[in-house]
Amino acid sequence: MIGTDAAALSVVFPSSEAPDAEAEEAGRRLFAQACDFVAGAATDTALPPGTLPEIAFAGRSNVGKSSLVNALTGRTTLARVSHTPGRTQQLNFFELGARLMLVDLPGYGFADASKAQIARWTGLVKRYLKGRASLRRVLMLIDARHGVKEPDRPIMRLLDEAAVSYQIVLTKIDKVKPAELQARLAAAAAELADHVAAHPVIHLTSAHEALGIAALRATLGALAAPIQAR
Repeated sequence: MIGTDAAALSVVFPSSEAPDAEAEEAGRRLFAQACDFVAGAATDTALPPGTLPEIAFAGRSNVGKSSLVNALTGRTTLARVSHTPGRTQQLNFFELGARLMLVDLPGYGFADASKAQIARWTGLVKRYLKGRASLRRVLMLIDARHGVKEPDRPIMRLLDEAAVSYQIVLTKIDKVKPAELQARLAAAAAELADHVAAHPVIHLTSAHEALGIAALRATLGALAAPIQAR
């Protein structure tokens, strides 16, 4: 049920679920490719065409979505990182190696924005999640210090109803002691048992310490479009 290279935290993949060296290398090569900003969509009409498989990064405000996108791509400024909840107020699309589209979604929950702004981008995110044919998976980012909270559950139910595959990624694991991390992991796994669209493997990550990044790259690499023959 786990995905991380954080052996120092004594939390590892079961051997049956760990990505092999070939998958990790394929993920590394994919995420070493050019990753370019394509569009920032604040309205439905501004969404770019869905020509590539898309991976969306969802989570509560300030959970670390932009930091994780930057860590995966090995860049420090690709996605804007802010300590102000609600700074990301549009859907940001990044094309990776002409094989995958990464979509950084606005956070939900508390945000430093007006109610009208929050309602606007929340509606857009929900419509995107429910109706985007090219969306292959949603990464549901959960702060490992806090675990699954009430604001996460409506999004999980929405994805269940829309039959959109989603996968929990625990972030900021470097800020949690091993015993507490194990408890958060067990609680998240128990919660997923009641959700039909949830992927059973939970990834553990720290963007700051680069923990779990190789394993997550391997997982996402398997969802990318095939390499085109030249």
